[in-house]
Amino acid sequence: MHTSALVIGAGLGGLTAALALAQAGWQIRICEQAGELSEVGAGITLSPGACRGLASLGLEADILAASLPVPHIAFLHYRTGELLAGEFLDRSGRDLGTDPGLDSPRHIHRADLHDILVRAVRRIDPAAIETGRRLIGVKRQGSTRLACFADGSTGVADLLIGADGTRSAVRQSLFDASPPLFAGQIAFRGLIPARDAAPFMGAGNAAVFIGAARIFNRYLIRGGTLLNVIGIARSDRWRGEGWNSPASTQEFLREFAGFHPEVLALIERAPPQSLIKWGLFVRPQLSDWSAGSVVLVGDAAHPILPFLGLGAALAIEDGVVLARALERASDLPRGLTAFQRARQPRVDDIRAQSIRQGEIIQAADPDGFGVRHSPSQNSALFDYDPCTAPITV
Repeated sequence: MHTSALVIGAGLGGLTAALALAQAGWQIRICEQAGELSEVGAGITLSPGACRGLASLGLEADILAASLPVPHIAFLHYRTGELLAGEFLDRSGRDLGTDPGLDSPRHIHRADLHDILVRAVRRIDPAAIETGRRLIGVKRQGSTRLACFADGSTGVADLLIGADGTRSAVRQSLFDASPPLFAGQIAFRGLIPARDAAPFMGAGNAAVFIGAARIFNRYLIRGGTLLNVIGIARSDRWRGEGWNSPASTQEFLREFAGFHPEVLALIERAPPQSLIKWGLFVRPQLSDWSAGSVVLVGDAAHPILPFLGLGAALAIEDGVVLARALERASDLPRGLTAFQRARQPRVDDIRAQSIRQGEIIQAADPDGFGVRHSPSQNSALFDYDPCTAPITV
């Protein structure tokens, strides 16, 4: 089996794949286009399977220390605050409850998880991550592929992993040259110190306000010291390309006019420098995630809409299963085929259910939400375990 891997993209999926392969004895190099590894994003959800995958890489204590268990979630009417589904954990917003460990979903700041993975990779190889390396294309070199970077340098390895997100240059170069398509949704995000948010947490520690074509989700992270808020609204007005463009308080408020006073108060108290916005984009499904010695993982292979909160979990699962598949296979092509065969049914299921979930929670009549949908209907999606999922080589 080949033993060197070049990973394009130092996001969660690329770092997980690199760490899993490095622990299996592979020589790894990660090329990230950003000039430095800095704090990005805000809160994300880790499924129990993603947590178990990270624990299998020796990160259990780090994950438990940096994350909070997902509490009971209250699904509320956008205007009245009436409970539509789910349940309140604690109306005071103070009690975080008993920590069930890695057996339930967990909330974590994306930057905290990113730091955990970066440190783990650098413990194995301090020079493994190279920044300022923007990929511009991939071309064939004999039986392998040559990665070409904007600075004129090149890179080659037995395996090239495209983990460079929805706008993947690897995907663009080898798999699908069509541009991503705007999904008609804009997301806003912000972080609020918990002490400033406390007076407006009457619905409990985690709540989703359901409105026509709009939802507002909020939950605590970083030991309960920060409140992560995210609003998603249908729109045809997005013209940007970045996924973290600065947003203003006024445009956030404008998109969520008519929502419950607690929602509006939270938006007003979000530090302006923490507010970002981005358009949601989709890409067509690929029949193949690999081509010769190149494979795609995470959003580069299968971007999904965020209505189930499982995008980050899927990328982490990919990294764990990819390493397992390559370890079992007698050669690289068989390992990459086994990887996709093991992952595709789950990815297809989550893609379809994410679309359906968005349709449900952004329906024109939020009063019928509890009749149409119960959060428990999605519980099976969180039972997947990348450490034990069947792999056929």
